[in-house]
Amino acid sequence: MKKFVFLFLVPALLSIAGCQSSSETEPQTTAEAPHDHGDSESQQDHSVEGHGHGVGPHDGTVADWGGGKFHVEFTVDHDQQQATVYILGPDETSPVPIEAETIELSITDPVMQVTLNASPQAGDPEGKASRFVGNHEKLGVVQEYAGTMSGVVDGTPYSGDFTEEPHGDHPH
Repeated sequence: MKKFVFLFLVPALLSIAGCQSSSETEPQTTAEAPHDHGDSESQQDHSVEGHGHGVGPHDGTVADWGGGKFHVEFTVDHDQQQATVYILGPDETSPVPIEAETIELSITDPVMQVTLNASPQAGDPEGKASRFVGNHEKLGVVQEYAGTMSGVVDGTPYSGDFTEEPHGDHPH
């Protein structure tokens, strides 16, 4: 009888132990500190394509560069016909100066391409910028914009799609 129990119990225990040990070898994802932007969307995993973000620190629309390594925030001043993009860190709030003279903004409706030039903020080191600014007459149209922001950081190209949505008392 002991042999019978041993033949069935040991494989069952190994099976259970095997399940536990296999989960230990799987890559573990570490949760980032939650970003309190007033909605639970902003706390989603950055490895998920298309996860949502809250409103950025400049009241703009935030997108990913590099799966959350960087974030880029799109803002528009319709009166000035001007777009500004801020380069942010993984926390979606801290400015991250990059060594680049320009980044590109592609808007889908109305169709336009805008080259945004480096416009360093106070505190950005010499030769780097965390803010990029450009003008286009079509940015004077009051609407929600969608498009792509792209640039190169340390030789690596990055691109992030965004879609503006009205928020709070700031409809476009």
